[in-house]
Amino acid sequence: MALCLDLGPTPYAGYMEDPYDILGVRRDDSDGTIRNAYRKLAKKHHPDLNPGKPEAVERFKAINAAYQILSDTDKRAKFDRGEIDAEGHEKAPERPQYRDYRNTGGAGAGGAGFGGSPHGLSPEDLEELFGGGFAEQFGAARGPVKGRDVQYSLTVDFLDAANGAVRRLSLPEGRTLDVTIPPGMADGHVLRLKGQGRPGRAGGAAGDALVEISVASHPFFRREGNDVLVELPVSLQEAVLGASVEVPTVSGKVRLNIPANSANGAKLRLGKRGIAGGNQIVTLRIVLPKSGEAALTEFLTSWNPEHPFDPRAAMEQQT
Repeated sequence: MALCLDLGPTPYAGYMEDPYDILGVRRDDSDGTIRNAYRKLAKKHHPDLNPGKPEAVERFKAINAAYQILSDTDKRAKFDRGEIDAEGHEKAPERPQYRDYRNTGGAGAGGAGFGGSPHGLSPEDLEELFGGGFAEQFGAARGPVKGRDVQYSLTVDFLDAANGAVRRLSLPEGRTLDVTIPPGMADGHVLRLKGQGRPGRAGGAAGDALVEISVASHPFFRREGNDVLVELPVSLQEAVLGASVEVPTVSGKVRLNIPANSANGAKLRLGKRGIAGGNQIVTLRIVLPKSGEAALTEFLTSWNPEHPFDPRAAMEQQT
């Protein structure tokens, strides 16, 4: 009685789509394009945003697995060359499509069994086809194997990224992971959490979890390097006469002295009030009352400046 194993390209259980198709990108797209596509899809299909939808969980798993391949330069190149499959597993070298193994102690036509003869299955074949446990039964174990790294995305608030925080990440398999966000975290930074990836085999260490951080935008703060930029509305009176006003910063409110005769668009610096020792740059924006002020209108109508000037003089010189 012969056992024939078909090693052809027919899909098998656990078959995965092409990672390029999963992320909706082309093979020649840049790393940035792939990263943006991943972020968009990961947010759309995140289990927290799709409660009670098991199909979203499965899609989220597939998206993360695809990004794990395409975000790694070495793995992406190997996949493009056909050296690994869509799950990141190395492909066995091509061999004849059919082999014949007779029931003579596992020996084939050449008299050799599973031990790795030219006519037998290699240890790699055994592990790929039947799993590590089957291979070990025939002396084909290859020693401890470290688990694979897995990749996730986590969106955090602007202030949490600036000041540091602990945020809980919901994983596709149902467990949660508390992620410590260090102060000064930048958008797109990847945190490596040791031992939080796939479990190892045969006593090997677990892989790592790679968490890519997306920093949400803020209503009025904007980051530039380690500086924080903010526009501060001020009244005409405060700009002309000067004032001491409260200004929000990433670490709380502080008082800012506005010099007299400050122009619209003037920039003031709050030292060490940015991120990780950076500064906060405050741009003044003069705001007039929407309803108007009769007294102000009357004053400006009859006002004769002591030192007249043309506010558009510089513009006229360029035309």
